[in-house]
Amino acid sequence: MLTSPPSFSDIKRAHQRIAKYIYNTPVMTSANLDELAGCKMFFKCENFQKIGAFKMRGATNAIFSYRPEDRTNGFACHSSGNHGQAVALAAKLADSKAYVVMPKGAPQVKVDAVRGYGAEVILCEPTEESRESTCNEVIEKTGAILIHPFNDYNIIAGQATASKELIEEVENLDALIAPVGGGGLASGMSLVSHFLDPNLELYVGEPEEVDECYRSLKNGKMVANKTANTIADGLKASIGPKNFEILSEHIKEVLLVSEEEIIRAMKLIWERMKIVIEPSCAVPFAAILRNPTVFEGKRVGIILTGGNVDLTKLPF
Repeated sequence: MLTSPPSFSDIKRAHQRIAKYIYNTPVMTSANLDELAGCKMFFKCENFQKIGAFKMRGATNAIFSYRPEDRTNGFACHSSGNHGQAVALAAKLADSKAYVVMPKGAPQVKVDAVRGYGAEVILCEPTEESRESTCNEVIEKTGAILIHPFNDYNIIAGQATASKELIEEVENLDALIAPVGGGGLASGMSLVSHFLDPNLELYVGEPEEVDECYRSLKNGKMVANKTANTIADGLKASIGPKNFEILSEHIKEVLLVSEEEIIRAMKLIWERMKIVIEPSCAVPFAAILRNPTVFEGKRVGIILTGGNVDLTKLPF
């Protein structure tokens, strides 16, 4: 198991480890959205990934980093949905068991999917403290191994493979942008970009309602979210210490967006690209639309993180 930030060799090994369990997702473009944004965008479609989100990469790498004899008691995590689905499926592929703690009020489509992959779902109050304490109780009771959603170097190495594929496929990128919640994807993007193309400008998009990463990087120390009142349910988590350390070194800027801007960006991608994305997924595109001068004329890689949407609760 990794005990320090992943090297490029660690990320390549992670990619080899998970290759047969994930999809190398397509990169899509839209001339219509390029014209609207004033830049050339390359969308890495992790909404087409197994379980419908990039989280499959990190969870699979973390679980398969353990030897078969160490998987006997299963794996546990807390998640609003996508990480829980990824742990559930990866544990199933590893012939093991998964226990997923989910907050009450999580999208029903995600709860149903976690159960569908064979995991046991334990509901808790919708607070970070309740998620962590409930998960700790499960681990104490079952002996399961914790698979943290983001504050884990094996998770970070797995998530980095999405950006690795994008950089290797699309030549001459000027910038990359991903959404940030706990920071697993963003820190993975930061590391692999540093190794493959250190001249890339790295950005993350974040909802104004949960702007912890913005305030933390600005202040040079971790601060807590003031609210969790955002439609981007996958970005409500507090940033992890390991992730904060990596992002502090590599991210050029955190770009904030409003709830209205997230919904508009989500709707545009549904309408113009004919693909399903969830609200968290729309945050980077919303950030580009809000900051046209930052991206004007550039070739920009965007990680579309997931497409697990409750179709009964669409915001448009």
